[in-house]
Amino acid sequence: MTEPENRRSIWMVDTTLRDGEQAPGVVFTTPERLGIASALARIGVNEIEAGIPAMGEEVCQDIRKLADLNLPCVLSCWCRAHSKDIEQAAQCRTPGVHISFPVSSILLKTFDRDEAWVLKSLASLVKSAKTYFDRVSVGAQDATRTGRDFLYRFAALAAESGAHRLRIADTVGMSSPSRVGDLIAGLKRQVPGLCLEFHGHNDLGMATANAVTAVEAGADALSVTVNGLGERAGNVPLEEAAMALFEMGGYKGTMDMTRITGLCRLVAKASGRAIPPSKPITGENVFRHESGIHCAGLLKHPSAYQLFQPEQVGEEACEYVIGYHSGSAGIRHVLEKQGITIGRALAQKLIPHIRQMARDRKSPISPAELKDLYFFVMG
Repeated sequence: MTEPENRRSIWMVDTTLRDGEQAPGVVFTTPERLGIASALARIGVNEIEAGIPAMGEEVCQDIRKLADLNLPCVLSCWCRAHSKDIEQAAQCRTPGVHISFPVSSILLKTFDRDEAWVLKSLASLVKSAKTYFDRVSVGAQDATRTGRDFLYRFAALAAESGAHRLRIADTVGMSSPSRVGDLIAGLKRQVPGLCLEFHGHNDLGMATANAVTAVEAGADALSVTVNGLGERAGNVPLEEAAMALFEMGGYKGTMDMTRITGLCRLVAKASGRAIPPSKPITGENVFRHESGIHCAGLLKHPSAYQLFQPEQVGEEACEYVIGYHSGSAGIRHVLEKQGITIGRALAQKLIPHIRQMARDRKSPISPAELKDLYFFVMG
């Protein structure tokens, strides 16, 4: 049930063109990048993380082309905690920059750094970045595996240095909703007024749940990707988080969810990663129904067994599938769509034939096949 409309506004940061493209084997062409960014802007995403300038001049050129589109959203570059990265990003003409710092003990050891280096670099790099960019956000990479005391010090210094937002990253997707909620709530208490963003990965299948919990605990922004595209098991899916927060949760946002299916299909094609049939929100099975009980209920009331309607996400209508589990209501409906009206008794007579066909082929039967079956049974 939708919550009251006085809930907070949530800022959506899409990183499909950065973290999404880091999925193995995914490469977007320049036209694809421009098309995806334009579609993200049309749907109402607040900020697009456009890429990593340190990857080279080709990426920088693409980011500048994105900037030339003058999209009605903020563009930002992603940088490592190096002054050279920030200088390269400054040549890309984006108003925003994100600076990512390794903060967990395992990452600090991996990169031969320590906590003192992090704190010293944070203060100096934010100060330097603010001379180039209107918006400077900083990231606590691997925050969910970082000691709480050090994370609090990092957050406090980020606020003191003038960073406009702190990204809390569940970099290896190891956290759970209860842990994320406790972490975000603790940071809000320790550094009141600091804008917090949550960036999650889906290694344990909890990215969306963690993201929604982060918002409920006080996070102001979410980092997401279309279709959950990203490294390993992917990131927080834009479509899932947006639906949960704005359509179901009552939070305020700028998203036009009627465009979401088209956007997801665009990214699926460009990335070469097909949308799984049972993918929440945009999978082809989301609005397909076969169960006799479900079909009968839906034909009486569209919300009986459907949380949201196809039109809300840019689909046309539910599809009633005829198969092994079909009942008389669904059979009559599909035949009526083809101009054949029958009673319940005749529909019941068709059921054994339908079940045998579905069992033999292990798949549904088409409306045309159902029509042929009807004439066969009628003799």
